[in-house]
Amino acid sequence: MALEQRRRLGRGLDALLGPLPAEPEARDVSSSAAAGRRTVPVATIDRNPRNPRREFRREDLDELAASLKQHGIVQPLVVRPAPGSPDRYELIAGERRWRAAQLAGLHEVPVTIIDVSDRQALELAIVENVQRADLNPVEEARGYQALVEEFGYMQADLGTTIGKSRVHVTNTLRLLKLPEAVLKLLETGALSAGHGRALLGAPDPDKLARTVVEKNLSVRETERLAQLPEAEPRPAPKRRTIKNADVAALEKELTDRLGLKVDLRHEESGCGELRISYRQLDQLESLCRKLRA
Repeated sequence: MALEQRRRLGRGLDALLGPLPAEPEARDVSSSAAAGRRTVPVATIDRNPRNPRREFRREDLDELAASLKQHGIVQPLVVRPAPGSPDRYELIAGERRWRAAQLAGLHEVPVTIIDVSDRQALELAIVENVQRADLNPVEEARGYQALVEEFGYMQADLGTTIGKSRVHVTNTLRLLKLPEAVLKLLETGALSAGHGRALLGAPDPDKLARTVVEKNLSVRETERLAQLPEAEPRPAPKRRTIKNADVAALEKELTDRLGLKVDLRHEESGCGELRISYRQLDQLESLCRKLRA
């Protein structure tokens, strides 16, 4: 796809598709038909397996279905001829309307038929969902990842195509480095994309994510917790040395003579350690004079 066409994608579906022909009654769906508006049986439309959106709330679909029963579908679905399946179509944009139409019991739906490649179909699906804010952060990231891995996109080009900054694309893709349990929380909306980016720097993002959800922490609070170092392991308590009577007596004698606290540690091997504690320099000078005498 030329760069100019990619830029048009970033401005939305209408920029690519152009004005729709006014042919709501036409039903010629032969391969010779170019892009245009048609009315086709809803049963002839298949879901696009590359659509990054996976989550559809039943409550939202029920509300939309009730509206479609009364007003019908105002904005056509965007489809392409299904590869290898004559008289069938693959959905590109409008899956929520397609699902709601089935719930509403509609037999036919208006569509705009375009002939595009797999790559273009994925681009269009992402553009529509991103512009409508229909994707959760994980769905958006996986859509970007598919364009990068399957179609060789560079992140800078991807930002131009989708109409997002390169920083946004990069930060969104980084979310996929989080543990699967954290990604689930992002998918359900328990965590925001901001929370996810903060968790990337945490020593244990899974544990911190549970804390964030339980305490309903803000993104700023999550960032502060993620930057805290892990607690240092506490040193094992030192075993208390039990001194025999001779050592204890000698220790007391030295303490009385010097007027300073003496700690005598004698090992069975014959070696040991003698510690003399002082609190002021005068005490140290006095000790030195006694040692020199």
